[in-house]
Amino acid sequence: MAAITAALIKQVREETGAGMMDVKKALTEADGDVARAKEIIRAKGIQAAGKREGRKAQEGTIASTVVESANGQTGYAVELNSETDFVAKTPKFVEFADTVLGYAVKADADSAEALLAGAAENDTVKEAVEEAAALFGEHVKVGQFAKITGPHVEIYAHKKSVEMPPSIVAMIATDEAGAAVAHEAALQISAMGAQWLTREDVPAEVVESERRVATEKSLAEGKPEKIVPKIVEGRLNAFYKENVLLEQAFVKDPSKSVGDLFKEVGGQALAFARVEVGKGEEA
Repeated sequence: MAAITAALIKQVREETGAGMMDVKKALTEADGDVARAKEIIRAKGIQAAGKREGRKAQEGTIASTVVESANGQTGYAVELNSETDFVAKTPKFVEFADTVLGYAVKADADSAEALLAGAAENDTVKEAVEEAAALFGEHVKVGQFAKITGPHVEIYAHKKSVEMPPSIVAMIATDEAGAAVAHEAALQISAMGAQWLTREDVPAEVVESERRVATEKSLAEGKPEKIVPKIVEGRLNAFYKENVLLEQAFVKDPSKSVGDLFKEVGGQALAFARVEVGKGEEA
């Protein structure tokens, strides 16, 4: 029996377009005989399976959970993508997304890359996802990944329609006092899509870019140069109120900010994450 090496698997994948796990199984069944492995792949009708990997997978769902951890609680959110919403809403796809989420928790993964490299039932998670592509008949991939930790973690999973699985997941970590308004904050994150927790979290290059744009816009509008700096600061504050969670107007009561919401209960927001299907890198 010929050794089934990574190079051999790569060769057959390139020649047949089949997925990695299908090639590995075919080579094993064929005792390493490449020609016979190709016949097995053709006979099983999976020759084109690998070609799905070149198709975009921007539909799907997000599986999420909160588990007890050494530092209180940890929230995980994993996006699993398919090509169509038809596949995304099937019970088997949703179940597989939950399985992948379980692998993330078990490995205590910190990124999508770490999750894919982690262990599945018999292989790596990456290989399990590739096998799933053959099962669902579409390109399937792990998309965005989020993980936050704190004394309390709240998750809100939003469905855009009754028949579809969650397509937006918002997570927020708070201290114990902040847990009282964590659900409201998670709803806010889901609806308003803040990018940063505080204005101090906004990268300096982003602030400078906004400042330049505001300056140029003010001058183009013919504003007197001596009052432009004040106008620019006003526009920067408007930018913060739109993009910084604690400075956003609370959607249920715009007279107060999300920061005010936490102040009222003497609590703190520590971190947050928002994952929306199809908003990660296209692949």
